[in-house]
Amino acid sequence: MSDAPVPEPVSHDLVVLTTAQWQARARAHRERVQPWTVPNRARRSRGESHPVYDFLFQYYSYSGGQLEVWHPDPHEQLADSAEARAQFHTREYHSANGVIGRDPQALKPSERTMLARVLDVLTSTQDRAPNFGCFGMHEWAMVYGAHDIRHAGIAPLRLPQSQVDALVESRPVACSHFDAYRFFAPAAQPMNRIPLAWETRYAAEQPGCIHANMDLYRWAYTAMPWVGSSLLWDCFELAVALRVLDMQAGPYDLRAMGFEPVCIETPEGREQYQQRQRDLSVRASALRTRLINIIASLHPFTAGRADDIAPG
Repeated sequence: MSDAPVPEPVSHDLVVLTTAQWQARARAHRERVQPWTVPNRARRSRGESHPVYDFLFQYYSYSGGQLEVWHPDPHEQLADSAEARAQFHTREYHSANGVIGRDPQALKPSERTMLARVLDVLTSTQDRAPNFGCFGMHEWAMVYGAHDIRHAGIAPLRLPQSQVDALVESRPVACSHFDAYRFFAPAAQPMNRIPLAWETRYAAEQPGCIHANMDLYRWAYTAMPWVGSSLLWDCFELAVALRVLDMQAGPYDLRAMGFEPVCIETPEGREQYQQRQRDLSVRASALRTRLINIIASLHPFTAGRADDIAPG
């Protein structure tokens, strides 16, 4: 943190939090997050893994410790104090006129380029028509032919391998998310009806996809601390709900862990999956809009190439 003029805030409803106010917010945030981060650390220390929840800490690169740290919302600043200076001391935060706030001028050129690319992914995804016809077949395509049954040591397949393979062969496979498609069994990849490649991996992203919507958490933490912990947490909560649906609809038997299957091999199961997918996409659309508005307000970005963003 440095002492420098703070640019005019984007929001017209700027709020300055007292030390007591932001410390209470930080404690509440940590208490909300720790039921997810603490068990994850405990499992790691024991060499264990939860096939549903630990995905949020294994696939995504934002650590539990980072998630526990609170940052103010974009329209919030902090009353200058020794406590605030100790907590918010990174280069993004600047002090002036008795308040501490974030200064978009602190963004490095590489960060501006990255955020421009994130904005491109978010806006292009939001503008496309949603597709609710995948029915979660990606998880089945991953274990086709017994290629890579990742959770076999924790959760068995709930159908015999022959029935799993028959389902993949009999149902349309229409995955629009490259980072799910790339884990398909090699024999299942030609079955996908949507052509996907690394070089154009964001070109098919659409707002009905549970993985594209789960990735809102990735884009939120990529834009930290600018988006603030409230929106980051909302995206994390949505990612959890999407991950639960993803695994309930998959080929693994998770009933011993309290997850009843969504049997997409039946018409009733497909209807249930699609309705939950639609409901979650409504939540995702609202969060994507919030992310777009915040990131777009940071800087008059130059054009960026969305397909240069690597998963992480």
